[in-house]
Amino acid sequence: MPARFRQPLEVVQLSTMTRKRALMPLYGLQWGATVYLYPIEASLVERYSCPPLPAQVIEARMFGGEWRQDGDDWLLEWTLPALQDFYLNNILIHEIGHVNDTRNTNSRDRERYAEWFAIEYGYRASRRLA
Repeated sequence: MPARFRQPLEVVQLSTMTRKRALMPLYGLQWGATVYLYPIEASLVERYSCPPLPAQVIEARMFGGEWRQDGDDWLLEWTLPALQDFYLNNILIHEIGHVNDTRNTNSRDRERYAEWFAIEYGYRASRRLA
């Protein structure tokens, strides 16, 4: 990642499980110049009561995660290498995109920019190196 995008970042905090995180697939959060990364279950299998959105299915698949229905629940299963790739080349880069977004003010545009940033500087960049 170019230095100009790393420069405004002050802290990356590896956070503990929160109640909100336990209920939904929330992996990271940006607040000012700080990025918080949240854990997943040690089993590498996450269980949710609501079906995933199409974008969540696509995103997980891009990095090797697999959604499947289990009765009334939905499971998202990861391998360790896939999860490491997902956090490094998607979640972290997405949140750094938020840190660097100084133009957009509404949440929809900020999210769109961070998603583009993660694809451009995370997913695509990591696949060019492979």
